Amino acid sequence: MNKEEAVLKDIRERLSDFRYKHSLAVAESAAELAVKYGWDREKAYLAGLSHDVLKEMSKEEFTEFFRNENISLSLIEKSAPKLWHAIAGARYIEKVYGFDEEIISAVRYHTTGKENMTVGEKILFVADFISEDRDYPGVEDMRKRAEVSLEYAMEEGLRFTIYELSENCRPIHPDTVACYNEILLT
Repeated sequence: MNKEEAVLKDIRERLSDFRYKHSLAVAESAAELAVKYGWDREKAYLAGLSHDVLKEMSKEEFTEFFRNENISLSLIEKSAPKLWHAIAGARYIEKVYGFDEEIISAVRYHTTGKENMTVGEKILFVADFISEDRDYPGVEDMRKRAEVSLEYAMEEGLRFTIYELSENCRPIHPDTVACYNEILLT
């Protein structure tokens, strides 16, 4: 069984139909962006497939996973369960799938972004916003932005994230702020 088949089998067992279809759509978007922006198409596809591998775990399962893997969360990360799947997922795909650092890091930062992102990290970040299954208000604008540049799409995605978090009085991860500022200033 090759890596793609192994990941497909694993995510099919771990994810609901909705989340499985989303993962397939993100993988396709990531692969298309990789061709356009010069990253390895297979790595992009695998990153897209695996980006939400642990998304549907319970709070108790995450707590146990972090404890077993000796992963310490920052205060902000502890307060933001929506980020947990990326942190845990990165460790999971490293240990279970044996993926390389490029894919692991793309999965790790697909929710927050970070300063000095690689092309692969940017591709997964954007692919998660623009995948075919997405239908939120503004998704067509995001897709058009992704045709112009990854950074142009990321600027809007980060702005949306920061706005939503601040509107709901939620803390904003410092990596998200650093990523947003870097994109605005370069």
